Parts: sequence; structure tokens; C-alpha cells
Amino acid sequence: MHTDTSPHHTPPRHRRPAVLAAVALVAVSAGAALAGCNGDAGDGTSSSAQQQKAGRKVLWMGDSIAGAEAPPLEAALKASGQRFKDASSDGGGTVVEGDKMAGPIARTTWKDLKKNLASFHPDVIAYQITTYDWGTPAQQRAAYEKLAKTARDAGAELDIVSAPPFKIDDFYKKYEGAIKSAPKAAKEVADKSGGKVHFLDTTPLWGTDPAGKQAKRSNDGIHSCQQGSAAFAKWFTAQLGKQDGFTPAGPEKWANGAWTGDKRFAKNGCS
Repeated sequence: MHTDTSPHHTPPRHRRPAVLAAVALVAVSAGAALAGCNGDAGDGTSSSAQQQKAGRKVLWMGDSIAGAEAPPLEAALKASGQRFKDASSDGGGTVVEGDKMAGPIARTTWKDLKKNLASFHPDVIAYQITTYDWGTPAQQRAAYEKLAKTARDAGAELDIVSAPPFKIDDFYKKYEGAIKSAPKAAKEVADKSGGKVHFLDTTPLWGTDPAGKQAKRSNDGIHSCQQGSAAFAKWFTAQLGKQDGFTPAGPEKWANGAWTGDKRFAKNGCS
């Protein structure tokens, strides 16, 4: 676990009132907006056939943005009959070793991944591109190709998920070029993988403007609060359901859970 000492990682704490109804409403709205991406309606596939592939184990990787998305994602996947492990890391999580600052973080990420593969034995490795994937496009491609090979050798499929739009503050400004090139590099790796790597573009969910309403960023402009995290859980679980043949549980099964009180939301400036 890494702790970044930059200012945006230590926003003031806020008390979070109960928002259960709002979380459910946003999750349902996200599902309606993306109904065309959900393969469980009108496609002729029986529910029992879909459920035959249920129970897959999902290892979730990324930085603190992924960490804020993890609580409802875990609830949504478990409600859908899947297993989940959160391997995200505050102030870290990257697999790209190209930058002298990111390099040590990446080496720890690879070490942790090896341990998680041995103990959890995931069927799916889901890596959300981090705010620390710093390096040249070639270095980024090399890292994602290494991740793809690691997943393949472990008998797991790999999903690389694009990060949501987030505020480029003073800390991130000099890495803006790498932040923009990372998803392009990931897509290139997926496109050349012969279907063994999936690149999931979150732009339909978040948009491209971190300050826009669609992006659902917290007060710090970087992370998501309960509503945004729930919308992501609904969206991503639908993608996994299509990919792996299970029927995602509806938000009414998981959106009103205890996860809404996770301390990460207050830490990330949710008011």
C-alpha cells in the first residue's frame, strides 16, 4: 500500500449523511442510460444458461480512484454471484515502470499481484488505468503487454478499464501527456491480443470533462462519491456480465448496502 503525500490525497474529512435512496436512483439511471450495453435483455439467452458461468473471481486493481469504486463494485458482483478482491492502492497501483517516481510503485504492484495470483486465483484481472501510469507510450504498451502475459499464464482474462476524467492539478500537470497516452496504449494492446485482452472505455459513463456533471467527481475533482461509484459498479458489472455470461443483480439488490458508509468517501472530500 502506497501513500502519496501530495495535497490532493489528503482532503479535509466531511461527514456523510445517509444517501441510500440517491445511490439507488443514480445506479438505476446509469443502467437505463446504458441499457444497450447490457446483454441480459431480449437476446434469447436463458437466465439458467447465463448463470452456469457465475461464480468467477474478479481481482480489482488500480489506484485510489479504483479504491473509491471498489465498495459498491464488490457489493454488486457478490449480489450477482461473483467473488471479488480489492487490490487497489492509495497513491499507487500502477504497473508502468517508465518513470523514476512510478517505477518503485510499479515494482511493488507486480510483487503484490504475484501474491494475489497465488492466493486468490482470479478468473478475471480488471486493471483500471491509474493516475500514475507514467512513461512513454512504448513503456506503457510494454507494461500492459506484460500484464496481459501475466494474466494469460495465470489462466485469467484481462480487462483494462480506462480511468474517469479527473482534475489535472499541479501534481499531475507534468504527467498530462502520459495520462492521455495511457488509454491509447492499452487499446492498442487489446486490439492486437486476438480477443485475449479487453479494453473497456468508460467515456460513455463518465464523459470527458472532470468538472462536468456526468463525471460525478467528488469535491477533490479526482475521486467519486457514493453515487458516482454506484453508477460505475452498475456499468462495469454489466460489462462483465456480457463478457462472462452471468446476469448482473439489479441495483435494488446491492445499492442500499453498508458500503455507502465506507470511510474512503469522507477521505476523498465527499460532503
